[in-house]
Amino acid sequence: MSKENALRSGGRILADALVGHGVDRAYCIPGESYLELMDGLYEHRSHFQLIPCRHEAGASFMAEAYGKLTGTPGVCIVTRGPGACNASIGVHTAYQDSTPMILLVGQVPRPMKDREAFQEVDFTQQFAPMTKWVAEIGSAERIPEYVSRAFHIAISGRPGPVVLALPEDVLREQADTDDLPRYAPTTSGEPDLSEFEKMLGQAAKPLLIVGGSGWTEKASADLTACAELWGVPVAAAFRHQDLIDNDDPFYVGHMGLGLNADLAKSIAEADLLIVAGARLGEATTQGYTLPKAPKPSQKLIHIHPSSDELNSLYRADLAICAGMPEFFAAAHQIDTQSTQNRLSWCSKLRANYEADQTAETADKASSAVSLAQVVAHLREVLPPEAIITNDAGNFATWLHRFYRWRQYGTQLAPTNGAMGYGVPSAIAAKHLHPNRPVVCMVGDGGFMMTGQEIATAIQFEIAPIILVVNNGIYGTIRMHQEKRFPNRVIATSMVNPDFTQLANAYGAFGQKVTQTDQFPAAFAAALKSDKVSVIELVTDPNVITSTTTINELRKKK
Repeated sequence: MSKENALRSGGRILADALVGHGVDRAYCIPGESYLELMDGLYEHRSHFQLIPCRHEAGASFMAEAYGKLTGTPGVCIVTRGPGACNASIGVHTAYQDSTPMILLVGQVPRPMKDREAFQEVDFTQQFAPMTKWVAEIGSAERIPEYVSRAFHIAISGRPGPVVLALPEDVLREQADTDDLPRYAPTTSGEPDLSEFEKMLGQAAKPLLIVGGSGWTEKASADLTACAELWGVPVAAAFRHQDLIDNDDPFYVGHMGLGLNADLAKSIAEADLLIVAGARLGEATTQGYTLPKAPKPSQKLIHIHPSSDELNSLYRADLAICAGMPEFFAAAHQIDTQSTQNRLSWCSKLRANYEADQTAETADKASSAVSLAQVVAHLREVLPPEAIITNDAGNFATWLHRFYRWRQYGTQLAPTNGAMGYGVPSAIAAKHLHPNRPVVCMVGDGGFMMTGQEIATAIQFEIAPIILVVNNGIYGTIRMHQEKRFPNRVIATSMVNPDFTQLANAYGAFGQKVTQTDQFPAAFAAALKSDKVSVIELVTDPNVITSTTTINELRKKK
């Protein structure tokens, strides 16, 4: 190849780099600042999908969901200024959820920098607090270097998002540069478990808390085997319930929103906490009180793939820097002689978990839809491989409490509480796994933020089922409002459209459910429709969580 023929535009170099690193799709809102990249991807259109979404928030949520499901970086591409600002919610979600993700952002041409040019933003400042790395590519020749580094950083240690800014003239610039090999994950060695074995052998009431990212299907299976081998009950960190089969006798419940009071007592009673993968964030620990920060009253073993995370907040008695696949593969060699002595402890915690799942205990609505029974029906009819996504909101307390995740990689939810996540993540999941049922549970507030992505689903023939919990209020905020200022309601009520008619307008399947007994037929019809479906669940706003009502909150003040 001659020197002239070796020249490629920066956009083509970047497109070739993405494909070379195994990327087969990216979510975007098209922008004039990266037309050369779009044109470069045109050359790969037979095996690469560039998926235009309806809002940058939806695009970034889809990329984050892809990263969660695959363990490889999801890619989102947006234009400069407003596009980047809109996409930042997905970046923040990826950061707090430890999800590998790469956001590519168009940027003003280099000669126009620092003049407040059209849509100019200094992305190195904007994204620095919510990324593992943010950089601006200064020349087309160095694009392969930056892209390779971005992929390696996104997946190393504690996974997370990376942002690369793409000056418009860099994408137009011609360069002769070599592509780099596909990125490869850096794996840690086998950890030394001698001290771990000693501490576990001395514990009478240990509890294993699992969470975080970087897990694999095998690591999940190894976790289950280790729990049985050690006789240790397993609790899931906030929104990580799919790391172990919830039907397993060693699974004892989730930590986070709607924490079971009996499990809270058991956490306090435990004499050893083994935290694997989880960061022990605010939601999981009930505001850093369970366990207490920075030094828990129990012995603490913390296992995490990032050395920066260990002992950064919670002081561990034993800190092990290891990925979850490496740790649980090695942990099979541990044999503790006190397993039998712990079985009654496990049985007690499991019994408390099962007792909390009796749907009737949460049926506080006399006429509207019972979310407890809706979720119980989902648990009954959905297969283990079904993927459940949910948005942020109090409605999720019913899902967390009554659903049972039975297979690894089937729970998608934002630990940063980002509203608008549910619908885009369901679309990304169904696109990735078209033969598996995908169900989204979202509140009316969250649906109104990103529900327009139904149009994306229609365009690409993607068919998740979306359950819109319509109570006409911002439920979580109303709950806190009523706790602190009973009967002084302001700014937490909404006027909604007819969600079923809205769904039909998009060409989707839509149905309204006003009574609990209507739900099974509506859900069955949605499954048969083979279209993106919206089932509106009209619920009583007084029933604010799975454990209380607004009227009860007002009486407590």
